[in-house]
Parts: sequence; structure tokens; C-alpha cells
Amino acid sequence: MIVVRRRADRWWRFDVTVRDAPLALVLLLPSLIPALQNNGTRLGDVPDRPLDALGVAVVALECLPLIIRRRLPAACLALVSTGFALDQLHGYHTVAGTALPIALISAGAHLDRWRWTAAIVASVAYVPLAIALSGPEPAEGVAGFVSFYLALVLLWGIGSRLRQSRAAEAERRLHAAETARLAERTRIARELHDVVTHHVTAMVVQTEAARYLTGDRLDQALSAVTGSGRQAITDLRQLLDVLDPQHEPRSDLRALVEQARQAGQPVEYTEEGGPPTGAAGATAYRVVQEALTNALKYAHGSRTSVLVRHGNREITVEVATDSAGSVTAPVGGSGRGLAGLGERVGGLGGEFRTARQDDGGFVVQARIPAGSAS
Repeated sequence: MIVVRRRADRWWRFDVTVRDAPLALVLLLPSLIPALQNNGTRLGDVPDRPLDALGVAVVALECLPLIIRRRLPAACLALVSTGFALDQLHGYHTVAGTALPIALISAGAHLDRWRWTAAIVASVAYVPLAIALSGPEPAEGVAGFVSFYLALVLLWGIGSRLRQSRAAEAERRLHAAETARLAERTRIARELHDVVTHHVTAMVVQTEAARYLTGDRLDQALSAVTGSGRQAITDLRQLLDVLDPQHEPRSDLRALVEQARQAGQPVEYTEEGGPPTGAAGATAYRVVQEALTNALKYAHGSRTSVLVRHGNREITVEVATDSAGSVTAPVGGSGRGLAGLGERVGGLGGEFRTARQDDGGFVVQARIPAGSAS
């Protein structure tokens, strides 16, 4: 089960175009099998034609653009539609025609801009195709072409529904994250009242008592006041850093890795792309920080690898240890660190995973959408 999960994790780390490639091949290869030729979608009364060199090119034009169906949905739809038109006009009628419904659903689900323009252009382009396929005496009639068009509209609607569901889920996650942030700030406000008020009250009482003391007892009282004041300042700084909406932790990942190395943790660090910025960069920094902290606690001395890749659309982070190593923490952690990271990454619309490796080590993975991807 662990091996299957690790392989699934590796698969989902591939670029979306790589993950869409098998679907294109699944349609391409059967379309080239002689026994399946002329068994695909048929519009109009164009007679069947055996697959030739041009037919192979048409099949490739229909199927291969599915590789970019999520990355470039408009381009995918345009190429697949062109291939489908050539397929019908030349009478190949291949299984590759199934790529058109897939491209339509993908465009409806993933096309963010110029949606109505794409729908209108596709509808207008369908009219001359239907006229060219109908011939002087169409055997299929107008009803057949209208029915096929309505089926295409339905497929587009399915994709649009999927897009709306995905957008609603993203909105729900953002709302949940905002609710969690408000709850956390309320909790911190309570701590601010309880902790700081306690220190300040103690300082007042100790100062009042010091007015009536002399000698060593006065020194002890003043030392207690000083200790309470320093602790209050420390608590205030920690709480205000969290409450300040403009506060962002430093994002010097190399310095963070160097600190772990100085603490005795052999860390191999790889960073690709520019330095992290904004909320995504701060979250990536927190993921690396928490993962290295756990490595120092529970796998001290074990080789640890840190990979941070900054792309135009997302930041990916992976921190892995080879084995369990030696435990340096006197007590176990609360588990809130990793859980909090999962909520923080999820609030940005990303993915966060942790898994135990076969050799006893541990891996932390995060995919964090960057601001430029919008």
C-alpha cells in the first residue's frame, strides 16, 4: 500500500501535460488499427475512405492536442475540431472522433477567458461544416445535424458545470480558511489578555511591595519585576507578529538550511527558479521550516533532502529524510505544526501531503499556487 501511494504521489507531481498524454495515446492507437477503421462518428453521407497517410495525420491532429487540454484548452479545442472536420470531410470516420467530446468538456471546465467567444466561434464554424457534409440530398437531414450540435452544447455545459463546482469548492475553502484565521485571532486575543495582563499585574504588585523593602529583599523584588517585564515583552512580540497582517516571516531558505546544518543535520538543498515572494513564498518557507524542525527532532543525523521549485504558476516543496535517525526531542510534538501547514496550504488552493517511507524516513510534500498563476 505504501509503495502504491508513493507511486501515486510521484505521478501527481508530474506536469499536467504529462498526465494527460496517456489519454491522447489511448485514442490514437486504436484509431490506427485496421479492424476499427470507419467505425467512428459519422456526419452526413460522405462515403467511407480507407486510412492513408493523410488519414494518419488527421488522426494525430484529433488526438495529440488532448495533451494540452487543461494547459491550453482553447488551442486544444481548435486543433481537435479541425481534425474532426477533416476526418468527416474525407470520410475516414475514425475512433479518434471521440476526442471532440473530451476537448469540449475540457474547454468548458478549464477555459477561463473568452469563454463566450470560443462558444460562438465554434458554433459558427459548425454551420459550413454541416453544409459541406450534407450534400445535395442529405440522407441525415437537418434534424441529424441539429441533434449532433445539441449534443455538443450539452458536453460544453457539462464542462461548465464542472468548472462551477470547482470554483465553488475553492470559494468554500477560502471561506473556511478565513473562518479559521478569525478563530485563531480570537484565541490569540484571549491569550493576550490572560498572559500579558498576568505579567503586568505581577509587576504592579511587585513594584508596590518594593516600596516597603530594603536590602536583599528589595533586590529580589526588583529582579522579579525585571523578569516579569522581559517575559511580557517576549510574549507581546510573539503575539503581535502573528496579529500583524503585514507581517511575513523571512524567506531566506538557504539561511534556514544552513541553520539545520550547523545543528548537525546533513541537508542537501536544491532550489529552482526565483526567490519565493508573497503568501505563497511565506508558506513555502514555513513548510521547509517545520519539516526541518521535525527532522532535527526525530531524525537527527539522517541525510535530509530539500527541493524547492518556483514556477510561474506554483511552488512545489519536498523535504525527505532517509531514515528515522536519533530522536533528540524529550517529548513528542502536538502534531499541530503539520496540521496547521495543511490548513495553510489548503487555504491557498494547494495540496499538502506527508508520508512514512519504507526505510523509516519521512517525506513532506506541498504544492502551493503562486500569485502569478491567476
